Parts: sequence; structure tokens; C-alpha cells
Amino acid sequence: MKPSDHPDFFRLPPPPGRSRESRIVLNERGQFSNGGIPIDHAGMAVAFATWIRRHPDDGRFILTNGYDWTYFTVKDVPHFVRHVDNTGGRPMLRLFDGTEEALRPDGVSVSKDGVLYARVKDGEMEARFLPTAQAEMVEVIAEAPDEVRVSS
Repeated sequence: MKPSDHPDFFRLPPPPGRSRESRIVLNERGQFSNGGIPIDHAGMAVAFATWIRRHPDDGRFILTNGYDWTYFTVKDVPHFVRHVDNTGGRPMLRLFDGTEEALRPDGVSVSKDGVLYARVKDGEMEARFLPTAQAEMVEVIAEAPDEVRVSS
């Protein structure tokens, strides 16, 4: 049992002398930084990606490992698509947290700048396609062009 299993975990005050606010930022390219310094350690970046949640009371983005948590800043979206595998008949998205999930065609949108986005994590979060993954979507979009819509 982790502390986060307790119903009041996200309501507890921070440790003495600390704050729940952090200087951690997730930018539009799917890269984390802390106080402007890029987090270059691949393992730490993947760990942060797996810790992304929304605070249950205020809906702000947090990082939590089940033992502690902190608010952080998301510049665009909380998840990123690194790869699209369309070989099995149903496109699979590989996210930057190391997970894979099936593409939900009704959850795909295109920004006014031509960037693809998809609903992920049971539709509760949005993911931006990184350039390589977006290029891999050409075949998928060509198969079902009416299922992609332009977002405002």
C-alpha cells in the first residue's frame, strides 16, 4: 500500500519548509526541464512521464510517484505520441511514458497549425504527435480521412 492510496493523500500539506509548487515544465516538444535546465536523463524523463496525473480537487497537472506529489507546468499537452504502428490492422500509439494504446479515431484532431492530437488514457488526457509519429499517421489518415477533424 502506497501513501497515495489514502483518501487524503492529495490534501495533506507539503513537508515543512517545502511547497507543492515546482519549477518543472513539460514543453511543447515533450521535454521536461526544472528551473529552465533540461532533464536529459532518459530514465528520469520517462519516470516523470509515468507520474503525470491531475489533482483530484483542482484538476491541475501533478507529478506523483505514490509517495509524494508536486504541481508542474504543462505548456501544451500532458502526453506525446512517439510512434504509430499500423501493421496490425488497428493503429497503435506508443506514448512517451512507454505505454501503448489503440488509436481512437473519434479522438483525433488537427490544430490550426497542422499538428495532430489524440485523446489517450481512456480519453482523459490529450497527446500531441511528435513529428516522426505525425509522419507515420499519413497511412492511417489516408485510410479514414473523414474521421479526422480540425480543432479550433
